[in-house]
Amino acid sequence: MPDIKHFDPDTVLETVMRLFWQQGVASTGIQDVVTATGLNRSSLYATFGGKQELYRAALRRYIRERSEPAFRRLADDGRGLPAVSEFFAGLIEARCSGPYARWGCMVSNAHAGPENGDPDVREALDLHHQRLRDAFREALVTARAQHQIAPCADLGAAADVLALLAYGVNLRSRAGADARDLAKTVTAALDSLRPA
Repeated sequence: MPDIKHFDPDTVLETVMRLFWQQGVASTGIQDVVTATGLNRSSLYATFGGKQELYRAALRRYIRERSEPAFRRLADDGRGLPAVSEFFAGLIEARCSGPYARWGCMVSNAHAGPENGDPDVREALDLHHQRLRDAFREALVTARAQHQIAPCADLGAAADVLALLAYGVNLRSRAGADARDLAKTVTAALDSLRPA
């Protein structure tokens, strides 16, 4: 008789994603996962594999559900710098208030944690960074076409700076940085791109 799952793997993965996101992989033991999901170890292992496989699946889910939609909105927005400004405003709001305040970003947390020693995780982080950078570059191309940034601005370098700024917002918010201070930094960065 085939084994019948009495739980929804997608719901479990959402729970586990939030657990790893909030606590980090190093601080989360398999017993924490068992407690959070209500499943026994054998069910977890049979469905997802070990802790590292479970973490990889949770990270992929985070990127798919949280990061990629935001990147698509930014790249497709069509307003240029106002879209970049709105992206950062939303990021700061999400990181400094609401149910996930002070959790940072699961991807940024992974960049700073031991989990980035896993080649599969590092590959996911690199791809995430490239997509973030590309989304910023698309917005900057639009901004240039609308004369919102200096014509001599290096769009690739500016996109890199904005991507690094996004990671900085994520990490500083996790450490308790004030939303107003983060917003001032973002405003200064965006002002530096505008024509003189």
